[in-house]
Amino acid sequence: MMGFTDKVEHKAEELKGATKEKYGDATDNERLEAEGAAERAAAQAKQAGDHVKDAGRNMKDAFDR
Repeated sequence: MMGFTDKVEHKAEELKGATKEKYGDATDNERLEAEGAAERAAAQAKQAGDHVKDAGRNMKDAFDR
């Protein structure tokens, strides 16, 4: 079951990636910028999965009533 801590962790990963991406951009470090963008995208994909799981769980709960 997806816990609150997992959701917080995924959001923190997204923010870390975004920060790394912006720092890479500010310092003209293309490698760091690309790494940050990849980390941010991976975290956003995890968050999308969280939302799908939540939606499925909500539908199941609605039918179980």
